[in-house]
Amino acid sequence: MIPVTASDVRLEASLDPGLSRWMWLVKWLLAIPHYIVLFFLWIGFVLVTVVAFFAILITGRYPRPLFDFNVGVMRWNWRVSYYAHTALGTDRYPPFTLADVPGYPAHFDIAYPERLSRGLVLVKWWLLAIPQYVVVGILAGGWGNDEGWRYSGLIPFLSLVAVIILAVKARYPVHLFDLLLGLARWVARVTAYAALLTDQYPPFRLDMGGREAAPATTA
Repeated sequence: MIPVTASDVRLEASLDPGLSRWMWLVKWLLAIPHYIVLFFLWIGFVLVTVVAFFAILITGRYPRPLFDFNVGVMRWNWRVSYYAHTALGTDRYPPFTLADVPGYPAHFDIAYPERLSRGLVLVKWWLLAIPQYVVVGILAGGWGNDEGWRYSGLIPFLSLVAVIILAVKARYPVHLFDLLLGLARWVARVTAYAALLTDQYPPFRLDMGGREAAPATTA
């Protein structure tokens, strides 16, 4: 068996039983207060990343308060995304907090790196990550041409398929849920790498399911 390295980035979620067949139609509307807050949080995320860039370049360390803030922004974003448009696997309204909420069905965390490469910080967020950006563009969508054409990407399309099946059959397709979580996990790993939160290069591997798999041992 080929060994699997555990990821520093952990994205998990559990599918709520008894999901409403029609609530997904208005979740995006209910989430508007979160979108407003996240707009400002992502501005802070970018500014903090710029500060962290110079801190890593000089000291080889990501200042822990800045790290915790950026992880918190990604955690908040994942909860809202999971609720409103990626997977839509819960009807429970997301909490307004950067901290992890044990009782909520969506979780996100990144292992804090004691040291980061001062050389990698110069190239990993643009040059090294280019192949991953291509994949993320396909998964999340948003690419276009000069005339403004955009496509929605694989994740939004599969999320729509999942909730249409939910509406028709009153049952969320579990296999599709596992696939969506794997795709969202891939995007999160690339985001964390590009945001300098880890030196661990995102694997070209689809880890499906709501829980992060434990690393395998060598045979």
